[in-house]
Amino acid sequence: MDDSGCVLSNEQPAELSQHFVESSEPPLLPLPLEKKPRTTLENPLSSHMQFFQHLLELKKWTESSSLKVYLTHFEKDSSTVSDSVSQLLDALITFYRNPKLPFSSFWTEAVGTLARLASDFNLSNHIFKRCFKKLEEFEKTLLQAILGNNSINRFQVQRYVSQSLVTLGSCSLLRKSIISLLLSEVNSFVDDLGAIDQDRGIYDVTRYENIFSLFRILEQLLQQEPQGDPTAHMDPSIPEIQTFLQKHDEVIFRLSDAFPLFAFYLWRLGVLLNSAEMETAKNESLP
Repeated sequence: MDDSGCVLSNEQPAELSQHFVESSEPPLLPLPLEKKPRTTLENPLSSHMQFFQHLLELKKWTESSSLKVYLTHFEKDSSTVSDSVSQLLDALITFYRNPKLPFSSFWTEAVGTLARLASDFNLSNHIFKRCFKKLEEFEKTLLQAILGNNSINRFQVQRYVSQSLVTLGSCSLLRKSIISLLLSEVNSFVDDLGAIDQDRGIYDVTRYENIFSLFRILEQLLQQEPQGDPTAHMDPSIPEIQTFLQKHDEVIFRLSDAFPLFAFYLWRLGVLLNSAEMETAKNESLP
């Protein structure tokens, strides 16, 4: 592996895998995550190897209770973990800009690993504050992987991408930004569809079909409890929520004849958002 660009030690592959899945806690030592130079496009093999290494390293630490202790005792090492997270995000962004079937389980595992890191309030404060912009870029990349896909097999791809957004949105740290991002797109499409219906124009059928994936993601997120901060609740003051609810009834009435299925999904989403708003108000009123 002299040309891999990764420092994988001298262990054989079988020994290396065993090393990463051991459940025993390591002694309190500095984090073994090394800062590595950014991979260039000229070496795709190195890129894949580094992605795999970062995934294994982060997966190991999310499954260990020692990471919090490490970051508490070695504050400077949190930048090393953040660098590994950042490079993992780089690889994910590159893949999801043009996702292809079949999906490797490594991509979904990488998203799950990021979600587990983000779900721990203490760890996320240490790690994600250094690469939050890149995390937002990844969220937008996932959204565009759904909306911008016009291939024949796009619904299979959308299923995998949608699950990644649900996984990330299940974390209290990322929940608000993802719901806001999805609702902003829904609100924009509602305005466009309303204008098209009024002018009797032609609408983009592919975009219309793709928007239903956003409805399904939002429904899943609004019906499940966020992971991480137990006090986190849906914030009804989010501008995108307010915009949606303010014109909800009028839009449904206006679009129900021409787009009955779309209006039905709008109605369902409105019910969930109103329920979340009432639940938040109830929790805030408790002593």
